[in-house]
Amino acid sequence: MVACLERMRGSRALPASIVCDNGPEFTSRAKLAWAHERRIYLVFIRPGKPVENAFVEGFNGRLRDECLNEQWFTRLTDAQECIERWLRDYHARRPHSALGWRTPRNFLLRCAAPSLSPDP
Repeated sequence: MVACLERMRGSRALPASIVCDNGPEFTSRAKLAWAHERRIYLVFIRPGKPVENAFVEGFNGRLRDECLNEQWFTRLTDAQECIERWLRDYHARRPHSALGWRTPRNFLLRCAAPSLSPDP
């Protein structure tokens, strides 16, 4: 987990806080120390309360139901390629109600370079 966050650090700013569950990958000493050194506040949901992180639980459920459960992977690279295809579709082709029925990609582009005219 820490290695993944460090790779992200090269291409974008680190978040001020991270919401996570109480799994061992999130509560390890390495991650706690990493977050503390970078002044990132870790917010842990209460055990047995996945609704406190509902959007992540929803995303994980869709990934599992629409991608992982639909395939039989014999190689790790096959799984990685399948997940990458699914993510491209999820981010570039699927409008999301929480984003005003925009795709995540279009929403991000609009936030990064807002138009000069106001929304209708």
